[in-house]
Amino acid sequence: MTLPEHDLVVVGAGFAGLYTTIHAERRGLRVLGLEAGSEVGGTWYWNRYPGARCDVESIDYSYSFDDELQREWRWSERYATQPEILRYLNHVADRFDARRHYRFDERVASADWDERSHLWKVRTESGFTTTARWLVMATGCLSRPILPDIPGRDSFTGEVLQTSAWPDGQIDFTGRRVAVIGTGSSGVQAIPIIADTASEVTVYQRSANYSVPAFNRVLDDEEWLRQQEDLTHRRELSWNGAAGSPWTSHPVPYAEASDAEREEVFEESWTRGGVLFAKAFQGLTVDHEINEAARTFFERKLAERVNDPQVRADLTPTDHAVGTKRICTDTHYYETFNLPHVELVNLRRDPIVEVTGSGIRTESGLREHDVIVYATGFDAMTGALTAIDIRGRDGRSIREEWRGFPQTYLGVALPGFPNLLVLNGPGTPSVLSNMALTSEQQGAYALRLIDHCSAEQLTSAEARQDAAEAWTQHGLDLADATLFGDAPSWYTGANIEGKARGFLPYIGGFRAYIDRADAVAEEGYRGFVLSRA
Repeated sequence: MTLPEHDLVVVGAGFAGLYTTIHAERRGLRVLGLEAGSEVGGTWYWNRYPGARCDVESIDYSYSFDDELQREWRWSERYATQPEILRYLNHVADRFDARRHYRFDERVASADWDERSHLWKVRTESGFTTTARWLVMATGCLSRPILPDIPGRDSFTGEVLQTSAWPDGQIDFTGRRVAVIGTGSSGVQAIPIIADTASEVTVYQRSANYSVPAFNRVLDDEEWLRQQEDLTHRRELSWNGAAGSPWTSHPVPYAEASDAEREEVFEESWTRGGVLFAKAFQGLTVDHEINEAARTFFERKLAERVNDPQVRADLTPTDHAVGTKRICTDTHYYETFNLPHVELVNLRRDPIVEVTGSGIRTESGLREHDVIVYATGFDAMTGALTAIDIRGRDGRSIREEWRGFPQTYLGVALPGFPNLLVLNGPGTPSVLSNMALTSEQQGAYALRLIDHCSAEQLTSAEARQDAAEAWTQHGLDLADATLFGDAPSWYTGANIEGKARGFLPYIGGFRAYIDRADAVAEEGYRGFVLSRA
């Protein structure tokens, strides 16, 4: 039997890739990591734009597998910035000597399954090739940037920047006329900082998003000590929670709460900051009445932050319910539009006609710019995988098969693609949860399957077609019972023209997902086809 050069190849060096690589080595497995970037970090390596910050609290957005690691790293703020998170991931790589398993600056171009030997042959764009029994894709949910197809996009003669591929080092916007296209999370975070020094900022908005202040703060020693004393309990709550964090909804149902109590709960949830506002009451993203109350509360808050009535109306979301697109977490975002040098262009009323050499022309006329910043997001959940020519049994192509809606089993395994394990893929809680903990769970689950096959002298594990169909339909049914399915979001692929529509992450909850996945393993990997070469 042909022997592989490695037991597994891990693609990616973010939270999921690092976890899997570290724990594969602990098992004595021969592991090779491949990473397109020049260093570890994943999302936090590439997204260096000004204002980039996590919307999960720092103490929660970190690994839990090593108690000393948890205790020795001292976060400086409630919500960590990109540079601090990147320093943390470099610290983890140093502490566990993970880099020695990686080849950096290696973007995977293709992977082919050999049915006779039960091996994957992997090739990078540089021409490097290797073979492995298992191929673990830790390529991230938001790692395939997109640019809008605007006429004349490449004709602009000024500086062009993209939040998802920001250059290393500071960009000086002093005295410059800056256009920002996009008001998702990266735009919301970057715009206030750009406006601090730019002479003009023009924000081109297609769809308004809900954004809640971060209420960020420096973690003083007293608060840090309290967090450390409560850390074991906090982690327990997170691992057993719906979204991998210790926060839960108000225990009294909305229907049973008085008007005064409802107001108090919304106010308290607002001051928690960001995405936590959507946890005010159980069922906020399911029940129209509760969601409408949250919307009314939000609009009252917005009125306190934005002076001009027309600008305020343009910044008010109208195409989705509260929380059904990821709520942005901001610092003075809305207040920025009160500044005299900041303009908001509503593209639904005044669409872009073309980009010219000197600026952007909308139907109302030409605005000249020195810099254009594209904050236009990603081909989420699937794009990083379909960008690679992955071919399974009988030459089956993920790129071709996922032109329709992606079918997975537990989000981890794909029918027709033996020994290919996807971490945080379609059908997992991923972006609806704390990605630090979901990455641990996903990496541990992949290695658990590898351990099982090794112990049983099996060389192949593949999702059954019917199991994948049932799991995928289960996820869609759960989403259809909520308000999420109606929102035109990247959760459903609505931001990509021609992409199959459907709710991509698993909305059933982090703990519920873990229980279902564990049950599959405990029943001998029900729903998998296990075999040997």
